[in-house]
Amino acid sequence: MRIRLLAALLAGLLVTPALAQDQKARDFDAYVTRAVKDWGAVGLAVAVVKDGQLVFAKGYGVRELGKPDPVDAHTLFAIGSTTKAITAAALGMLVDEGKVRWDDPVSKYLPDFQVGDPYVTRNLVVRDLLTHDAGLANGDVLWRETDLTPEEVLRRARFIPVAYSMRSSFIYQNIMYAAAGAVVANASGMPWREFVRTRVFAPLGMTGAVPALSEAAGRPNVAAPHDLVRDTLSVIGNASVDAVDAAGSIWAGVTDMSKWIRFMIDSGRVEGKALLRPTTWKELLTPQTMVNAASFYPTAQLTRPHWTTYALGWFQQDYAGRMLNFHTGSIDGMVAIAGVMPDDRFGVYVLANRDHVEVRHAILYHAIDHWLGTGSRDWSAEFLALYGRMGQAQKAARTAAEAARVTGTSPSLPLEKYAGVYADSLAGRVEVKVEAGALRVIISSKWNATLTHWHFDTFRAESNRPWQGPFPVTFALDARGGVARLEVMGRTYVRTQ
Repeated sequence: MRIRLLAALLAGLLVTPALAQDQKARDFDAYVTRAVKDWGAVGLAVAVVKDGQLVFAKGYGVRELGKPDPVDAHTLFAIGSTTKAITAAALGMLVDEGKVRWDDPVSKYLPDFQVGDPYVTRNLVVRDLLTHDAGLANGDVLWRETDLTPEEVLRRARFIPVAYSMRSSFIYQNIMYAAAGAVVANASGMPWREFVRTRVFAPLGMTGAVPALSEAAGRPNVAAPHDLVRDTLSVIGNASVDAVDAAGSIWAGVTDMSKWIRFMIDSGRVEGKALLRPTTWKELLTPQTMVNAASFYPTAQLTRPHWTTYALGWFQQDYAGRMLNFHTGSIDGMVAIAGVMPDDRFGVYVLANRDHVEVRHAILYHAIDHWLGTGSRDWSAEFLALYGRMGQAQKAARTAAEAARVTGTSPSLPLEKYAGVYADSLAGRVEVKVEAGALRVIISSKWNATLTHWHFDTFRAESNRPWQGPFPVTFALDARGGVARLEVMGRTYVRTQ
């Protein structure tokens, strides 16, 4: 009897590590399954890397509402701004080859590139393109739903307003990453997309990843984006980032992105071969600038980091006494989050196809706690409550704006008088027409909106991309009673005809 018992115990000891790992994966799977349901995610995929091995990779939900096709670990999603770390690594490879230096003037590679302040133009270095602290305001109006070419986007960077002294603060800047992609192209002799395909995807074995939406379209295993449209969760159109591709245009599945995570955990090596020098890899994760609370993630209200910084394509904070490098990606109806902790040889990657479904943060922190033993908080429940409160505050603000409407007013002029062409040096041309008895504003071939009167000379715009929500359009009259300009989406357009 004792012999059989001893044999059983020895057998148990032999299989315990594997069984424990299987149980760890099952417990994590159960947590993610509940979280996906609680947050109302449509489809989601997650990969976890520990000690150089892929220990978890699974898809949840469906690629598209109303269709049965499931998400799996190979389903392509837009990875959004988690692309930025790959762009930084691409520049790092060129640094290693002596073709670029981090502190070279940008003008050495892009002699025609200018920003709004001549001093900044002269002193801008390659590193500044990656750190969001060059002094410029956000310039996303240049590429979101416009018809501008990548070349024109970079040319118009000279019209982005200067918001603060160079390197003294932090404003997120996609246009500067587009410029970084142009530096990659000019220094390497190949377009950014081709460089990433041949120098990152190929050696890492990321066989399913593509560098742009235009290449993801038509593939068989691709997630569709979703968002609320008039309070109903619906499939929406993809938003292209191709005009600023180096800032966020890659599409991939979590299996491929786990290979990127392993590469970053393993000091820039793949299968023992270094694609980056150790000093260059270290530079990618070295803090470059402080990030103020307003520019960091709301999750910090609960994770309570002692410091928040930005490296080269990575946000950073302390978590449970460790350094966490991470970054989100967000584009209409798609989200991503990547996290790496090289000291623990640990990384997480999450992709989902519902707009700003912040379960991604919960999965990241739960995975860290689950595999590294750093805590036992229910991050899904806590973040759900946090973002729920934020949602209620936003709803209250919208209600207040509705209540501020002055009823009983009418436009100052007949609708035909508002029709015309308006222009802004940064954002370009906007046309206003009268169609079927209503004003319509045409911002680009991709984006237009029908206007209904709100009050005075302000109208409410309902766009052909309704998930972006209604927005105000206000006309201003000149001293002679004619329409002089219009304000839309934070920009002022002057009437030209």
